[in-house]
Amino acid sequence: MHDTRPLKEKLSQARKVVITTHHKPDADALGSSLAMANYLRKKGHSVQVITPSEYPEFLHWMKGNDGVLVYANETKQQCQEFINEAEVIFALDFSVLSRINDLGEMVRAAVAYKVNVDHHLEPEDFADFQYWSTKAAATCELCYELILALGDESAIDADIADCLYAGIMTDTGGFRHPNTTKNVHEIVAQLIEKGANNAQVSKNIYDKNSHERLKFIGYALSEKLVVLPELKVAYFAISDADQKKFNTKTGDSEGLVNYALSIEGITLAVLFKEADGGVKLSLRSIGDFPANQMATQFFNGGGHKNAAGGKVDMSLEETIKLFLEAIKSYKNQLEEECEKV
Repeated sequence: MHDTRPLKEKLSQARKVVITTHHKPDADALGSSLAMANYLRKKGHSVQVITPSEYPEFLHWMKGNDGVLVYANETKQQCQEFINEAEVIFALDFSVLSRINDLGEMVRAAVAYKVNVDHHLEPEDFADFQYWSTKAAATCELCYELILALGDESAIDADIADCLYAGIMTDTGGFRHPNTTKNVHEIVAQLIEKGANNAQVSKNIYDKNSHERLKFIGYALSEKLVVLPELKVAYFAISDADQKKFNTKTGDSEGLVNYALSIEGITLAVLFKEADGGVKLSLRSIGDFPANQMATQFFNGGGHKNAAGGKVDMSLEETIKLFLEAIKSYKNQLEEECEKV
């Protein structure tokens, strides 16, 4: 049980608040950020949401999106000023400051009261107040509970409910993953009761594809999918050239790795994608296979047991070679998890 009295006291008068979330925000990151921003504004606080990078257009429907400040060279000074002047900083959906890139050291140096709300493993000790649980399926789940713990359930309107619903829906894989608990179902039921339009939220996120994205996904499935049935592994390797060919945008590869994981007999799926002079990885697994352990051990990453990520400063070919060597040490676990299904 979290003692929310210190935070409630800090928010008992109008404050200048900054909210930030991780690089390449997903629905849980942006949903929790804008839900909290909308809630805090209703309580009389001045709020600025800052993201360390751009994010997919299919998230732009959330209330408050137009006011989000995306960190870039031309906005660096403005971001620094907001952080310097902030009295309270909310760090949502990440547990270590390196996940917000250059903003990390700005936040670390800030004199503001720091609040961390998150569900990832091994949080860094940078916050004055922490609302953290790895048992939560999503940070949006924790934000809902936090608002209730602060005594403000009545402040949750339809717009806030939509944002929170989006984050919970996506981080549970559309309520398909094992993290879809009784608590998740109870909370989303309450969000729908408070006005969340679950059908429209789902359509906004899953059913608004560009023609180019569908062509890219088709190309990836037909030309870039590698299946290694003897290893219980499947992966996509997407080059810069592939992305340029289809003019891909942020979010166009979202969910691609799950197609590989859906193949019968596959325990581990990986998306390798050239980006920022290196390769970014998204790892997904079934059962007890530790995707996060592999990401940490070999690819400078981490995350959840069944959903992790990483990044290496290597070529695409070198990264795949490293991966194929790495999975040798997990061969028995890959087979064991496949046999359980």
